[in-house]
Amino acid sequence: MTQVRIGVIGTGGRSSIVQYWHKPKGNSIVVAAADVSVEALDRFKQNINEEAFVTTDYKELLAREDIDAVAVLTPDFMHEEQVTAALRAGKHVYCEKPLAITPEGCDRIIDESKKSGKHLMVGFNMRYMSMYQTMKEIIDSGVIGEIKAVWVRHFVGLGGYFYYHDWHGTSENTTSLLLQKASHDFDVIHWLTGNYATKVSAFGSLDYYGGDMPNELHCPECEKKDTCPDVSLERLTQCAFREEIDVEDNNMIIMELEGGIKASYMQCHFTPDYSRNYTFIGTKGRIENDDVNDKVYVKTRKSGSWHEMSDITYEMKQMPGTHGGADPRICEDFVNLVLFNKQPLTTPFAGRMSVAVGCAATESIRSGGKVVHIDQGRHKSNPIMEEGEIVNVNV
Repeated sequence: MTQVRIGVIGTGGRSSIVQYWHKPKGNSIVVAAADVSVEALDRFKQNINEEAFVTTDYKELLAREDIDAVAVLTPDFMHEEQVTAALRAGKHVYCEKPLAITPEGCDRIIDESKKSGKHLMVGFNMRYMSMYQTMKEIIDSGVIGEIKAVWVRHFVGLGGYFYYHDWHGTSENTTSLLLQKASHDFDVIHWLTGNYATKVSAFGSLDYYGGDMPNELHCPECEKKDTCPDVSLERLTQCAFREEIDVEDNNMIIMELEGGIKASYMQCHFTPDYSRNYTFIGTKGRIENDDVNDKVYVKTRKSGSWHEMSDITYEMKQMPGTHGGADPRICEDFVNLVLFNKQPLTTPFAGRMSVAVGCAATESIRSGGKVVHIDQGRHKSNPIMEEGEIVNVNV
């Protein structure tokens, strides 16, 4: 194989990454798409490939022999069914995070990927952002010593627009936003420390969104649209204060990781600004990011040695492409995985573990903050495609 022929399942918001796969004269081309929306498929053909095969039934896409790989970019609760079907159809799979909405669902997907002999990649694009790759290099250099503490604050500006005006707002579809949103953060914590969480305790509540408005209400038809503090008149328009919403918008979590590392994570969806602030504290110093100003700060303990007499500030270079340049890089890694068996920065097991933490934290929240231990499941002793491992698959 010299060119990967890709089909896309789900042409909604996250499908913006498809542009980086469609290189007709390069090593990948997007040849098909499936979505329940005919309008979305029309936009796909207009923006990506006018000659692409399109269908409202994803199983028709999977039945095509001219498709080598599939990108699953649908809502979270659909991932397990569609990824499993794609693997059984003999396709390599890229799945947007979270891999599934339960750790058991992730385990079933990983089992299926092993049986199929096909590649499975999880879309953790934060591992491909310059800021977090820089932090990874600095931590691995040993300059801040052995990590003992992690503090993360996630200010989710426009949280209502992205998560409470559509299907994200119900636990039936998401389990909680500690999967859809925090799975990135749990994965970065695991990746940068090199250790998985073993137990969590958490508190959270629905403090702003939700309420007693009708589930059928949409902003454009609402008589309060001119005065509502969280109106949305664009693509996502379900009322953010509707009765069915049951997903917490304010969460605080404490974790213990392998090796005794202590970590905390806070997430709020009704802040006016957007930022992810990470601090890692080691035995020799600490590192902290500022994603508003694109900087990383390193502070070291002063012991009299000349090389510890100053702190360091790293300024991130601007990278081309969406998500700070991460999207074109993660798309390239998927193609290299399929064509050359080159292991990407993430693994399906890492995807499973971020879901496991999110589910454990949600269980803790909804049971009054009890400590919940995190099981690494049946793949603990032999996680599929761990970092650096090259596996043989059927291409």
